[in-house]
Amino acid sequence: MDADKNTTDQPETPTEPPDDSSDIVDVPLAPEPMEEACKREISVEIPAEVVSKEQDAVVKAYSKQARVPGFRKGKVPPSMVRNRFSGEISSEVLEKLVPQYFREAVIKAQLRPVSRPFIHAFENRPGEPIRFKAAFEILPDFELGPYRDIKVEKPNIKIADEEVEAELNRLQERQASFDPIEEERGAQDGEFAQVAFSATPETPDEKNPESETKPEGELSNPEAGTPAAQPVQMNEVLVEIGGANTLPEFSENLRGVKPGEERRFQVSYPQDFHDPRLAGKVFHYDVKVNAVKKKTLPQINNDFARELNQEFQTLDQLKQRMRENMEVQKEHHAEHEAKERLVEKLLEKHIFPVPRAMVERQIDLRLERGLRALAAQGMRTEDMRRMDFPKLRAGQREAAVKEVRSGLLLGKIADVENIQVSDEELEHEVSTLAQQMNQTPEEVRQKLKEEGALERIRGRMRSEKALDFLYGKAE
Repeated sequence: MDADKNTTDQPETPTEPPDDSSDIVDVPLAPEPMEEACKREISVEIPAEVVSKEQDAVVKAYSKQARVPGFRKGKVPPSMVRNRFSGEISSEVLEKLVPQYFREAVIKAQLRPVSRPFIHAFENRPGEPIRFKAAFEILPDFELGPYRDIKVEKPNIKIADEEVEAELNRLQERQASFDPIEEERGAQDGEFAQVAFSATPETPDEKNPESETKPEGELSNPEAGTPAAQPVQMNEVLVEIGGANTLPEFSENLRGVKPGEERRFQVSYPQDFHDPRLAGKVFHYDVKVNAVKKKTLPQINNDFARELNQEFQTLDQLKQRMRENMEVQKEHHAEHEAKERLVEKLLEKHIFPVPRAMVERQIDLRLERGLRALAAQGMRTEDMRRMDFPKLRAGQREAAVKEVRSGLLLGKIADVENIQVSDEELEHEVSTLAQQMNQTPEEVRQKLKEEGALERIRGRMRSEKALDFLYGKAE
């Protein structure tokens, strides 16, 4: 899933301690597993006089707002406020002081946490200092080895005439017209039945009472295991009789049909069928034939080129543009593969641990991309909820570790080579995102700022520039 993005979707590298008081005060029962080499722990003490002063300030604020029977608003004695709201007062004091003193402690220790702290050994006795320990992860400390001498082959891209002709034939197929057959006869091989159909999947119980639903181990869009078999309706489908890409059951049952006829049959899809939503399943089809048509291909000549785009006056001009576009696509693909090989070689030269928290965040990003793609393909929310997410997370871990390591490496190379991303470059990226999302740059910038994602985007762009720098020296 999105494996080809491992060199560009770099993880976030925080530059300041976390500032989320709720995550610091709500002490978990047990810490998240941490990479020991990236783990640090500090002891923090909040002076008793600071705690007392903050308690007095909270009590004073409560006294102005508290409503207690027998007292007017703002006239409740402080002693009664302390007794009646002791729990709330203690929580507010901790919510303010614990994050503040934690941040001061990590700054003093010259540490930069990249995970939320695990608070333990907590001591909070009346009249005494508040003491606690905080465990967290930091970025790994590693030395850069040789990186400027990494070489990768950059292939010489050349588009053969046969490739252009093949693409031209595909373009001709896309421009084909389908015309109704006027003769009073049934559909023959090589012709097309235009049909509307209802397809109902056979449930596991119908097919085999002892059959079980296949577990989901990847981000795919399976329909197996749905509580009720829902029919699929399609109104405009062209089926080629006897076509190489047409299942034999369709050709056999539609050969000889005439407009207005109806057919009912079932199709058993092979286990290795290219569409995982259909593979290994049986569907019952109710088909109505609306028309029988023949395909007519346009002639490939100058008129064909002009009909595609008035910019072309001759077929040769169309072929030249097609060749140029194919070269650009091929060069992009070749460059992407070469950069992946470059990153692999870079990782081989640098072995170091990575913070577990950063890996978990990268897994989140990968799964989020995959789920968005499935939703765009039409996968239902209820189907997503039935997916085995622990198994999915485990399947993404190796790639996520690689992405985090490559991101840290490229970031460090950017530091050494003084590679920066200007505000203008960042603004251009925001504008591009806005265009893709059909929003204004101001709206997208504000949302990214609220999510703390602007600097993450800058970091990703910086890593990409560092990779471009290496690629420029890698031939």
